[in-house]
Amino acid sequence: MNLSKTNRRVFISAIIVGFGFLVSKVTGILDDLILAKIIGPGPQLDAYYAAFGLPDLLFTLIAGGALAAAFIPMFSGFLAREDRSGAWRLASAVINTAFLAAAIASLILAIFAPLIVSQTVGSGFTPEQQELTANLMRVILLSTVLFSISGIVMSALQANQHFFLTALAPIMYNLGILGGVIFLGPTIGVWGPTIGVVMGALLHLLVQVPGLIKYKAKWSPRLGWRDPDLRRVIRLLLPRVAGMGVVQLAALVTTSLASHLSAGSVTALSYGWRVMQLPETLIATAIATAAFPTLSEFAARGDLDRLRGTLVTTLRAILALTIPATIGLLIFGRLAVQLLFERGEFTPESTTLVTWAVHGYALGLIGHSMLEVGARTFYAQQDTRTPLLVAVGAMTIGIAASLILRDVLGVGGLALANSIGVTVEVSALLILLRRRLIPVTQPQSQTVEA
Repeated sequence: MNLSKTNRRVFISAIIVGFGFLVSKVTGILDDLILAKIIGPGPQLDAYYAAFGLPDLLFTLIAGGALAAAFIPMFSGFLAREDRSGAWRLASAVINTAFLAAAIASLILAIFAPLIVSQTVGSGFTPEQQELTANLMRVILLSTVLFSISGIVMSALQANQHFFLTALAPIMYNLGILGGVIFLGPTIGVWGPTIGVVMGALLHLLVQVPGLIKYKAKWSPRLGWRDPDLRRVIRLLLPRVAGMGVVQLAALVTTSLASHLSAGSVTALSYGWRVMQLPETLIATAIATAAFPTLSEFAARGDLDRLRGTLVTTLRAILALTIPATIGLLIFGRLAVQLLFERGEFTPESTTLVTWAVHGYALGLIGHSMLEVGARTFYAQQDTRTPLLVAVGAMTIGIAASLILRDVLGVGGLALANSIGVTVEVSALLILLRRRLIPVTQPQSQTVEA
C-alpha cells in the first residue's frame, strides 16, 4: 500500500471518528440537560455525578486509553506478521486479565463503598447523600466491568482499521443513559439514568460484536499470565499509567493554585479547558485515533519511511486545522463562552473570567493537538517510557510557570502556563522523533523532517 493511499485511509477514518465524537458529545450534553430538567440541581444529582468518580478512574487505569496505548502496537504486530491466531490469543489474554482485575476491584469498591465515598468523592455530603452515592456507585461499577471487555474490543477493531462501529459505540452508550433519563427518570429519579449507564455499557459492547464476527475473532478462556506478549503489554502499560498520573498531578496543582484566586476561578479554568478541548477532540484526537493503528503497523514492520511519512502528513493536517481554530478561540472566545454558559447565575463577570482561561488554553491548542500524534508515535514503537520522562520535565516547567504567572495574569496565567508546559513537551518529543526516524547515514537533504 503506497503512502498516499494510506493517508486517504487515515483521514477517511478520522472523519468517521470525528463525527462519532461530535454526535457522542451532543448526546452527552442532551443527557445532562434533560436530566437537569427532570430531576433538577440538588443533592440527588450531586450524588449521581459524584458516583462516577471512582468507576471512571478504575476504567481509565484498567481498560481505558492507557491500555490501548500498550495493546494496539502489540496486536498490530501480530497482524503485520499475518498471525491472526496469535493476535486474538493475545486479545483473549488481555480481555480476561482486564475483566478479572475490573471485577475484583469493583467488588472491593462495592463492599466498602460507604466508607470510600465518605472519605473521597462524597466527603462533604450529608450521610443520606453519602449513602445514595455509595449505592449508585455500586450499580455504575457493573458498567466498568462491561467496559473492561468493550474497551479492548474497541482497540482490537481499530487495529484492524475498522472505525465505524467503534465510533458508534460511545453514541450507543449515551443513548442508553438517555433512555434511562427519559423513561425511568420521572418515576425513580437518579436511579433511572444509573440503570441507563449499565444498559449503555452493554450496548457499547454489543454494537461492536458484528466487527468481531467480520474479523473472525476467537476468544479463549485463558489468562496466559506466563505469556511474554501479555507481560510485554503490562510493562508498556505501567509507564503510560504513570504518565496519566503526571497529567492528573499537574491539574491538581493548577486547581490548588486557582483556589487562592477570586471566587469562581476554579470553575473558570474547568470551563475554559472544556471549550479548548472541543476543537482538540474533534480534530486532533480523531486524527490521532485513526492514525495510531497505521503508525503501529509500520513500526511493527520496521518501515521507518512510511512511519515518518504518515507522521509528517498527519502533523501537517493537524496544523492546517488547529491554527485557524486557535485564531477562532482568541477572537470569538468570549462569544463562545456567552453562548455556552451565560445564563442564570453565570454573570458577565463570570464570562470575562472564563474568557481569560479560554485565551490562555487556546495558545496551547496546537501543542495539545500535536501531542496526540507525537506521543502515539512513541507508543506505536512500543516505547511508553520516553513520553513519561518528557512529561515529567514539562510538568515541572509548567508548574514553575504557574507560580510566576498566577500573580501576574490570574486565571489566564494558569491557563497560559499549561500551554507553555505542553509546548515544551511536544517540542521535545518531536525533536526526539526526528532523531529516531531519520537514519544518521541518510543525507539530510533527502529526508522528510518531522
